[in-house]
Amino acid sequence: MKVTDLLESRRPQWKELEELSRRLGRWTGRSKPEEIARFAALYRATCADLALAQSYRLPDETVQYLHQLVGGAHNILYRSQRFRISRWGRVLFVDVPRRLVRDRAVWICFALFWGAFLFSGVAAFVLQGFAEDVLGQQALERMREMYAEPIEGRENDLNTTMAGFYIFNNTGIGLQCFALGAFVGIGSLVMLTFNAVVLGTVFGYMAGAPEAPNFFEFVTSHGPYELTAIVLSAGAGLRLGFSLIATQGYTRMESLRRQSRPALEIVALSALLFVLAAFLEGYISPSALPYRVKAAVALASAGTLIAYLLVPSLPTGRSDRAGEKTKAMHEASEPKGASLHAS
Repeated sequence: MKVTDLLESRRPQWKELEELSRRLGRWTGRSKPEEIARFAALYRATCADLALAQSYRLPDETVQYLHQLVGGAHNILYRSQRFRISRWGRVLFVDVPRRLVRDRAVWICFALFWGAFLFSGVAAFVLQGFAEDVLGQQALERMREMYAEPIEGRENDLNTTMAGFYIFNNTGIGLQCFALGAFVGIGSLVMLTFNAVVLGTVFGYMAGAPEAPNFFEFVTSHGPYELTAIVLSAGAGLRLGFSLIATQGYTRMESLRRQSRPALEIVALSALLFVLAAFLEGYISPSALPYRVKAAVALASAGTLIAYLLVPSLPTGRSDRAGEKTKAMHEASEPKGASLHAS
């Protein structure tokens, strides 16, 4: 079949795309996900038709018509990518937690971190000399000096300064865990394991030291947010690393591009957790509040994390249909192909 005949046979699809463009151009939020998926498929096909029409020098009126049709469809298809607080609220509090529950990269990092943390903690508590081999004698002595005195609070100005320092320091650790994922994920795993071993050793050593009550009074309140943020940062880096290995038929750059957005959303969540942990570490941890209050803060933090992950995964009917529509609008325009990663 000649190219001109092929394109002429495509006119019914062009008319269908034109009609869908008019209908979705007045989008009020009631469009069906299947309709949006059909629209995106027609858009992709018409883009290919336009390329053929230009290559084979079809009449100018046909090329111009396809230009206008593709341009209008493009604007409709990608308009939902404009920044809207409501959309990003849904991404952060609905889409991201649902993805995390199914994300193998995050679960691998979760298992690795807590496995290394618990092993190092038990070893430091039970085996004499383990903590010194890992941290060094000077670091252990400084740590014991730091928690030698009971926590009695400090001035608010100093609390603010320290909170700012914790934000800078802790988010820096998280970004390292994420960025090193570019080395096919190995860098993230190495950085995560290093932090797990160091932190586990500190906890295990201090658990057997006379300063244990002061130590745990300080670290309890901010621990859930901070440790979870470290795991999520590494999980996001590992997700990018996976995309360079298991491309599922895409080029490595295309596979990396497809996984960069969900990875950055996870990094944004980890940054938020680092900030929350920093404020707790700056204001609650060094305060003279009773330990039971700080323990209650830790339990509340852990509870919010569990609810954050589990509640959005519960079926909600109308909310789920809205999520399917948004997902269809953003993902249906991607090239067809299976994905290794949870979406």
